Amino acid sequence: MSGGKFWTRREESAPAEAVPASPRWRLTVVDRCDRCGAQAYVRVLLPGRRELLFCAHHNRQHAAALAKIAVEIQDETPRLVPVAA
Repeated sequence: MSGGKFWTRREESAPAEAVPASPRWRLTVVDRCDRCGAQAYVRVLLPGRRELLFCAHHNRQHAAALAKIAVEIQDETPRLVPVAA
């Protein structure tokens, strides 16, 4: 996890009731996996509005456990294209 903290993308100036419970946005190249720092393709929203970001590899590794506790899972791994050998 990024320095032991959870990061959210909530605008601090907006009142809490104006912020949607489950914001949807596309993950970009600046979103990094909390385990290894690779580009994140999965966003996991946990209770308490905390989030974790995972690369495809770490998502596969932890998917079963995360599915049990997650409020929402935003999976963008279909955006990955297999590399031709």
